[in-house]
Amino acid sequence: MPSLATQPDILTPETVLKTVFGYDSFRGQQKEVIDHIMNGGSCCTLMPTGAGKSLCYQIPALCRNGVGVIVSPLIALMQDQVSALRELGVRAATLNSSLDYQEMQETLRALESNQLDLIYVAPERLVTDQVLQLLDNIDIALFAIDEAHCVSQWGHDFRPEYRMLSNLRERYPHVPCIAVTATADEPTRKDILNQLHLDKLFLAGFDRPNIRYDVTVKDNSKKQLLEFLKTQAKGESGIIYCLSRKKVDETAAWLADQGYTALPYHAGLDNRIRSANQNCFLKDEGIIIVATIAFGMGINKPDVRFVAHLDLPSNIEAYYQETGRAGRDGLPAVAWMLYGLQDVAMRRQMIAGSDAPDEQKRVEHHKLGALLGYCEAAHCRRQVLLQYFGDDHTACGNCDTCNTPPETVDGLIPAQKILSCIHRTGNMFGAKHIVDVLTATPTPQTEKHRHDQVSTWGIGTDFDRKAWDSFIRQMVAANLVFVDMEGHGGLKITTDGAAFLKEKPALNLRLPPKRTGHRDRASAGASGTDEILETESDKTLYAELKALRLSIAKTNNLPPYVIFHDKTLLAMAKRRPLQRDSFAQIPGVGQSKLDKYADAFLNVIAEAS
Repeated sequence: MPSLATQPDILTPETVLKTVFGYDSFRGQQKEVIDHIMNGGSCCTLMPTGAGKSLCYQIPALCRNGVGVIVSPLIALMQDQVSALRELGVRAATLNSSLDYQEMQETLRALESNQLDLIYVAPERLVTDQVLQLLDNIDIALFAIDEAHCVSQWGHDFRPEYRMLSNLRERYPHVPCIAVTATADEPTRKDILNQLHLDKLFLAGFDRPNIRYDVTVKDNSKKQLLEFLKTQAKGESGIIYCLSRKKVDETAAWLADQGYTALPYHAGLDNRIRSANQNCFLKDEGIIIVATIAFGMGINKPDVRFVAHLDLPSNIEAYYQETGRAGRDGLPAVAWMLYGLQDVAMRRQMIAGSDAPDEQKRVEHHKLGALLGYCEAAHCRRQVLLQYFGDDHTACGNCDTCNTPPETVDGLIPAQKILSCIHRTGNMFGAKHIVDVLTATPTPQTEKHRHDQVSTWGIGTDFDRKAWDSFIRQMVAANLVFVDMEGHGGLKITTDGAAFLKEKPALNLRLPPKRTGHRDRASAGASGTDEILETESDKTLYAELKALRLSIAKTNNLPPYVIFHDKTLLAMAKRRPLQRDSFAQIPGVGQSKLDKYADAFLNVIAEAS
């Protein structure tokens, strides 16, 4: 394969963008970032998933002399990127533990003899003496550090081996370095800049406007999940996250019984099974992967149409990153989460019971609190999510609270009633019992403990049980009430709750939403192709193009999106090019793919026209 970098003086970023990647223009801050690197600068670049971060280092690596060295934390991510680049005619390779001795030596020889344009390396492999000594004797176009939030101890996915990368900046001070991530709050961003000695921050914002955000209170998880899949994600590829391995296995098996192709993924599975399930998810269509958070960072699949959480994530950054795996191609997608009181209690208990230092626990409680604020938001969820990252945003119209605004009430009196009832019943009973007392609902428990005699009996008949359940959950989220998991889920008044009773500050509480059960498919974040393709003939052609793509992908043992993204097929179905020149104008068709695939796709289009 001829090198793209043999004549770098005649290559411009615009030329590479069109001839290699098949796009006519840059998006957002891509050009500004690329120009900074081309001029020898170093930077941290924060862009939302799907905004084209990879091009910010791939293009200058192809334009500058030498090889681009890309640091990546996961083997799957490296392999995915390398497969895609090779399809584009780029000489790319990986250095990681998946290679056998012979493959490793061949890659090192190719690197040493200037036969590579980009090399993807695991951080622990990069800082070995063997690799560093080799890099000392070759031209390096740039260093790119992917998933750069792993550098920072304040990041949600800190990896100690990433700390060693600061040595690169000291050893190769004149080589441009770009650190990229989609997820980093302000302390994490500052730490990345400091650790890697970077001179500039490009902050492109965090908004993913194509993702619809939806949070639903847990009632019957399986029934709710099934309804979601039937109404909002029918036949689509998606990821379902669960907290435990046991729940992953049970959910995947149950979905399979319901007729879905659902596969489990967690660290407890045999490596071969885990790898096979991931491979199936990447290379087939309409597959659901049910997983713990062990799955995801290395997945670059652009046509994931939904991400569902059956349990509360660890913090708002993890939630943002996990939901960001949906809709990387820019087409409509949905982030759907079930959330309940026990989730809050369990997460708080996990933080309290960890071996982390007190300062780290304080940070984790703060980040969890931000996520709970998002879950309990009475206004636009996107605003809450983005404000956490310092990104202001107007109401989006693409989340459940925008589409069905919840009613709020002055929460001072209801909160006082709840706290008083918890106190009068001895700080030891769960939410159901407290609601029984508030609503004067006789049960064996209330009779046994004579709680029908306490002063708070029946003082909450102005609201129904669902409202009181919601109020208690919101108070737990606000840390006014604590769920004692070791005490069988009993509610206790926190220090903040006691202060609330004394100070009586303003408090708004939202009432449970009155859902009709009907939801418009487009607004719910379905695939969106029905809206993009207006005619039945276009939809039929699109299906035929997808079938051709899948056939080619299977023949070449590649994921379908490595051949062409859905967006590219949609453009083909709408524009219906009949000649190679017009086919070359389709976004995502570079020279290599034009040469490989134009004839086959043009034939299908011609037969449909």
